[in-house]
Amino acid sequence: MAFKIAVGSISSSKLRSMLTTLGIVIGVAAVIANVSLGASFSQFFEDEIGAAGDNFIVIFSNDVNLFYDNQFDLLKSTPGIVGVSPVIQKPATVEYGSSERSIEIFGTTEDYKRIGNINLESGNFLSDNDKYVAVLGYEIANDKFDRDISNRNSIDITFRRNDGTERTETFRVKGITEDRDPSFVGGGPNPEERIFIPMSTMQDMLNREDYGGFALTASSLENIREISDDVDKRLARSLGVPERQLDNEDVKPYTIFNQAEILDQVGQISAALSALLISVALISLVVGSIGIMNIMLVTVTERTREIGLMKSVGYTYYDVLILFIVESVVIGLFGGIIGTTVGILGAYGANTFLDLPNVFPVELIIIGFGVAVLVGVIAGVYPASKAAKMDPVEALRYE
Repeated sequence: MAFKIAVGSISSSKLRSMLTTLGIVIGVAAVIANVSLGASFSQFFEDEIGAAGDNFIVIFSNDVNLFYDNQFDLLKSTPGIVGVSPVIQKPATVEYGSSERSIEIFGTTEDYKRIGNINLESGNFLSDNDKYVAVLGYEIANDKFDRDISNRNSIDITFRRNDGTERTETFRVKGITEDRDPSFVGGGPNPEERIFIPMSTMQDMLNREDYGGFALTASSLENIREISDDVDKRLARSLGVPERQLDNEDVKPYTIFNQAEILDQVGQISAALSALLISVALISLVVGSIGIMNIMLVTVTERTREIGLMKSVGYTYYDVLILFIVESVVIGLFGGIIGTTVGILGAYGANTFLDLPNVFPVELIIIGFGVAVLVGVIAGVYPASKAAKMDPVEALRYE
C-alpha cells in the first residue's frame, strides 16, 4: 500500500521527480564508473608487471667489477631459484643501411627468453653457442630506422669502452620480438625497444669479465619474498656486506627487488587513485541526497492537509513515517537502477578508449543499489519524521 501511494505521488510530479532522481543517477554512475576504472587500472598494471616475467627477482650492480661467475653460481644454487640469467645493459651506436641510431643493447643468455617472458614474432632467441647474432625488439626492427629490418639482415653495433676506445662488429639478425606494446614494465627491459646479443660477445666487445646484474625466476609468487631475502643474504655474504647492513641501501653495492614488491607498490597507488576517484564521486551523491531531501520537504508541505486527513482517520505516526520514507527510497531505487546502468556503460566506454581491461566486479551492482537505497533512506528520514509529527487538527487547517 505504501509503495503504491509513493509511486502515485512521484507520478503526480514527473518533472520534479525526474530532476531529483537525476542527482542520484549521476552520483551512483560516478561511483560505479570510478570503482570499475580503479579495478581496471589495477588489473592493467598487474598484467604489465606479469609481462616482464613470472615470479621475477632483479638484481642490479651499483659498482663496476662486482658480479662474476662466483655470484652467478651462488644464485643458481639458491633454494627456490629456478632460473638465472646474467645481464649487461649499455647503449651503443647501431647502423643499418645509411642511418645510425643510439639504442640500448642487452647482453644476456638463452635462459633470459623464459625468465624475461620474451615472445618472438619471427626467428629464434639467442643460444649460448651464438656469437655475432642479435634479437631485435619489434619497435627497433619496424620503427627505428628508415627501412624495416628482417631476419638475416645485418646490422653494425659500435660500443664505446670505458677506456675511450671503440669496438664495432657486424651482427646477423636472428629474431624479432612480438609487438606487445607495454606501457608499464615492472623492472625489466622493454623488449620492443632493446637489442639482445650473447653475453660472451658483449663482454668481449666491452673488454670486461663482470656482469651488470642478474634476472632470476623464483619457484612461486607466494614464497618470492622469502626467496628474495635469502638471495639478498647470500649475495651480501659473498660480497662482504654485514648482515646488519642489508636494509641500508647506501651501504649495499647492489639493488635487489622482486615482483611482489612492485605489485604492492602498484596496489597502493591503485588504492589511492580509487579512493580519490570515489571521494569525488561521493560529492555527487551528497548533492543527490540533498535533492531528495528538498523534494520530500516540499512534498510534505504540499500534502499537509492530506497528512492531517490520514492521521484523523487512524494513520499512526509510524504509518506516515513509513509512507514518506518509502517514497524517498523509491526515488533512490529508480536512480540506482539507471545510475548503475549508466555507470557500467560509462566505465566500459572509458576502458575501451584508454585500452584498459574491462573489470566489472560483481559487487558493483550491490554497491549501486545499496548506496542508492541508503541515500534515499537517509534523505527521507527528516522529512518523513516532520510529516509524521504533524498535529492532525493543525494540518487540516493548513491553507
